[in-house]
Amino acid sequence: MSHPSPRADDSAAEFTHRQILTILAGLMMGMFLAALDQTIMATATRTIADDLKGFDLQAWATTAFLITSTISTPLYGKLSDIYGRRPFFLFAIGIFIVGSFLCGLSTDMYQLAAFRAIQGIGAGGLMSLALAIIGDIVPPRERAKYQGFFLAVFGTASVLGPILGGFFAGRDQILWVDGWRWVFYLNVPIGIAAMAVVARVLHLPHQRVSHRIDWPGAVALIVGLVPLLTVAEQGRTWGWDSGRSILCYVVGVVGIIAFVFIERAYKDEALLPLRMFGNRTVAVGAASSTILGMAMFGGLMTVPLYLQIVKGSSATMAGLQMIPFVFGIMAGSIVSGQLISRTGRYRIFPIIGSTFMVIALFLFSLVGADTPLWRTMLVMVLMGLGLGGNMQPMITAVQNAVSPREIGVATGAVTFFRSMGGTLGTAVFLSVLFNVLPGNIADRFTAAQKTPEFQQALQSDPSQAELLKQATSGDALSDTSFIGKLTDVIAHPFKVGFSDSVHVVYLMAFSIMIIGLIVVLFLPEIPLGQRSAQGQRAADAAQAKGEAAADGDGNPAGVKAGGAGPAH
Repeated sequence: MSHPSPRADDSAAEFTHRQILTILAGLMMGMFLAALDQTIMATATRTIADDLKGFDLQAWATTAFLITSTISTPLYGKLSDIYGRRPFFLFAIGIFIVGSFLCGLSTDMYQLAAFRAIQGIGAGGLMSLALAIIGDIVPPRERAKYQGFFLAVFGTASVLGPILGGFFAGRDQILWVDGWRWVFYLNVPIGIAAMAVVARVLHLPHQRVSHRIDWPGAVALIVGLVPLLTVAEQGRTWGWDSGRSILCYVVGVVGIIAFVFIERAYKDEALLPLRMFGNRTVAVGAASSTILGMAMFGGLMTVPLYLQIVKGSSATMAGLQMIPFVFGIMAGSIVSGQLISRTGRYRIFPIIGSTFMVIALFLFSLVGADTPLWRTMLVMVLMGLGLGGNMQPMITAVQNAVSPREIGVATGAVTFFRSMGGTLGTAVFLSVLFNVLPGNIADRFTAAQKTPEFQQALQSDPSQAELLKQATSGDALSDTSFIGKLTDVIAHPFKVGFSDSVHVVYLMAFSIMIIGLIVVLFLPEIPLGQRSAQGQRAADAAQAKGEAAADGDGNPAGVKAGGAGPAH
């Protein structure tokens, strides 16, 4: 059976609705893999960390994944602009499968972090390349028509992920293997299926352009980011002014400075061309995406922990309780996408979305141990609406503002800065959380021990005294499973101390998001294009050919007669 995919020699034609749907089938499989991994981990992290005796080390696993996915994202964008999207999309899926399988074999948190880093190399290409391919085949004004398919993917993954994560995390063993390990093993068959679908249906016309590859820039970026992100995570343990921390600062700054000089030298062939940031839309998109990533990852990573530790929800139940947040994202994305398609205007939606996020983060900072769950869920909806109105409109704005030949690097840049913000937010906010937790918990227990209710609870059940020692010991954050064995009265100070600590994180995210709202106000409004990037490239080629013919030069070398059709 033949596939309705255009060949390189008729690339001038715009893609038909059927062709777009065929290609979307492959993209949706890859995006489902990335989306499922994020949501399935949200509810399983606590169980995994407890089992590996590293609840207070969980940031390593998250940070390692984000570091590699962040660094690889611009590489995927640049290389796919040169060599084509398909081979790198398949490579990303393959690496993700290998990393997932290795994660399932982990025996401690440091090993898990190393394997999550491998997984992150693949994840860096799954989302950014899918978004770049959409920019290739769908005009900016019409993308909302196809947004529902991607929302279906994210919605399905967002509902299934937490449920599956909770199911696996809640089972001691499945087929003689620890239940939580299936969180990672599940990616293997899904990934293999995704590779098969992508290899079959994803056929895009591509004309290779000879360019130097900015490997020095990639190395400098790694040298700059890894030490800085590492010290963001480990600074609380090492001491922010310790020798190791200072060494990380120095190496990181030297790497970033070297990266800037290398990018200037490589000019248009740079990994992240500095010229591109002279475009106000790209500059605002990069800055706001960084801040959005910090607020999103840094703020929301604590919600599943709050639900499980403070509200006593099981991993599965915590996943189900996150559905209001998913509903908010889907509603925000659908409404903004449809209105953009009808009006051609996009600037207002990131502004409204950022405003919603500022309000939501402030309300999250007021949520305590005794706050009714329904109130917390309402705040989740508001946060989701903010994110839904922010992410896709910003990608659309940036893709619309750059040359069709730079769709990949521009999309990669926005995704890179969002991931960069997420990495910084996760590392810094988790460091702050675990830095203030012990003191807040100790203070709450000290105050509670003076109350008659607390003293009576201890006297009526002597076994609670032993558990209390664990709750107030230095190892309390390595394995939090003891909380479920405490009576409500004795567990309450621990939960209040945890809530107080989470407040600090949300107030930090709230302050950062205010800056994000101010940045978004500078986003310009540019009329949305009516032609896809692929169609625009073909039209440009046709125009260049016509100009060459008008000059009496005939067909330029390397361009076949009839290779560019009429522009649409």
